[in-house]
Amino acid sequence: HSEAKKKNFEEVQTKVVLAPAQLLWTTEANGSVLLRMDESCPQEAITVHQMFLTSVQKYGHLSALASKKKDKWEKITFSEYYHLCRVAAKGFLKLGLERFHSVAILGFNSAEWFISAVGTVFAGGIMTGIYATNSPEACHYVANDSRANIIVVENQKQLDKILQIKENLPHLKAIVQYSGALLNKLPDLYSWEEFMALGLDVPDKELDDIISSQRANQCCVLIYTSGTTGMPKGVMLSQDNITWTAHHASRAGDMQPAEIKQEVLVSYLPLSHIAAQIYDLWTGIQWGELVYFAQPDALKGSLINTLREVRPTSHMGVPRVWEKMMEKIKEGISQCGYIKRKLVTWAMSVSLEANLRSPQGTFTLSYETLQFFLGLNIQLYEAYGMSETSGPHFMSNPKVHKLTSCGKVVPGCKFKLANVDKDGIGEVCFWGRDIFMGFLNMEDKTKEALDEDGWLHSGDLGKSDEEGFLYITGRIKELIITAGGENVPPLPIEDAVKKQVPIISNAMLIGDKRKFLSMLLTLKCTTSTETMEPTDDLSSEAVEYCKQLGSQATKVSDITGEKDKAVYQAIQEGIDRVNSRAISNAQRIQKWTILGRDFSISGGELGLYLQTTDAAHNMNKKSFKHDFTETNCSRSNDETTPPCCPSDVP
Repeated sequence: HSEAKKKNFEEVQTKVVLAPAQLLWTTEANGSVLLRMDESCPQEAITVHQMFLTSVQKYGHLSALASKKKDKWEKITFSEYYHLCRVAAKGFLKLGLERFHSVAILGFNSAEWFISAVGTVFAGGIMTGIYATNSPEACHYVANDSRANIIVVENQKQLDKILQIKENLPHLKAIVQYSGALLNKLPDLYSWEEFMALGLDVPDKELDDIISSQRANQCCVLIYTSGTTGMPKGVMLSQDNITWTAHHASRAGDMQPAEIKQEVLVSYLPLSHIAAQIYDLWTGIQWGELVYFAQPDALKGSLINTLREVRPTSHMGVPRVWEKMMEKIKEGISQCGYIKRKLVTWAMSVSLEANLRSPQGTFTLSYETLQFFLGLNIQLYEAYGMSETSGPHFMSNPKVHKLTSCGKVVPGCKFKLANVDKDGIGEVCFWGRDIFMGFLNMEDKTKEALDEDGWLHSGDLGKSDEEGFLYITGRIKELIITAGGENVPPLPIEDAVKKQVPIISNAMLIGDKRKFLSMLLTLKCTTSTETMEPTDDLSSEAVEYCKQLGSQATKVSDITGEKDKAVYQAIQEGIDRVNSRAISNAQRIQKWTILGRDFSISGGELGLYLQTTDAAHNMNKKSFKHDFTETNCSRSNDETTPPCCPSDVP
């Protein structure tokens, strides 16, 4: 069966010019792969340059990128954008970029980020994004693993990180800074203006020959996973991965070509992550979209101002972004006068009721967030995928969506459920032109992810209905197996607690190889606009909840350690309600405690891996120990609760 399928691939691929390949995967930067082209997905494989050139021919006169300079939006057209990418490509060649070596980009979203990314691909390199929040050590891992010849940094802050590690980067030849003046003139350090002038004497033919030699089944992008469970893995994406996904997945999400309607986007999520990169950068080129760049402090509060000003036609956000928006809007409503507040609440209840009566629902954010935006008559459509699927493998749109589903598989792609249990739940497996080439230099990890027939195993658990809508139910690795051998999916229990107790921000169930289930809770609090870390101050919503209980608490520390009996009682009553619906005693929460600080990326409890589906635990929770002997813990009123023994609780 596998040989017949391979022969089919090879027959289809003889019709297009591709690099020779024997397998569906590779772990070498200069390797090539068979593409998953067959009768169900026969579209021609094209390179990034071919995609861009086609767009320039169609949309050359349209504005492509908009950057705010001195309170004024400065725009460039697609023709200008393409030209600047060629100039950047020549600059990289002048600096000595070698074929299939990387240009690593470290900084916030900008036109220079886009131009560097595309210029790298044009020049025959591999574009690699580095998270702007990475430590110098984390930057070193990515730059070294990807054999970076050049690193493009945003400003002095990011430059300082690279200067600390550059002596340990044997492939590094130059650094380019794209924002702010250079404070010190150092060897092989260039301002953006200096860099863009470097390649003026590089002949067009030299660049064109490199572009012409590129093949769609070769690597052009590296996406590094967060590494919350080990060292980050470099996800190798081919030119076909990028161009096919930008074309077909975006249309499944109802993005319109500019000849019908020019879509307007705001770019603000990390471009080193596949979701923002495929949505903002590559799809923007494919369909002639106008991309506005948010300010670097977007997630500290300025994003809302940019959205008001730009009025995007489409806006993507990971679940936490929508939750933060909800909290901010609720805070505004709470500060309204009594009559206005009542009118808003009434109007939202009418809208919510109408939307819930609709035969089509919306998506699997937390139920609270779902209800809130439906109340505002705002439909949110979910996509589901991973770095290894070049972004979305399942999409929803105004005509294809269902309550709690993450949509249907992108046309031309396939999925199956492996090891399905009696409830119809199995591991979600992917197949299609969006499937990655392999993990760079990690053959064992690649073979773990891809089975012998080339199916990508996600590690996510899900089920599908008769219409083909997918519902994510959890993660295989998150499944708790108690000491008694019972399988407990944590997500439904965690979500149920958050629904029953609105003051809860995060709930984490613990019980693997334990005699009973325990839960760690955090309270909703404000976030520092400077550090983005959680503070001790309760959110306005949490303060209001406390007032309804007769509590005067305004800080997390006012409540923890059982200092606020009213809040503790309300939480216990909510947990009792969740326990009353448990299908077995083993799935009841027997003990719980409130932590003194909410989870955060900086605190190490949350990973940087973001998904557009909340149901798959969009931010990987880091395992950590909590000493119940030092913190008062509440316990269930259930008579079967075991004794409060520290050895039974992590």
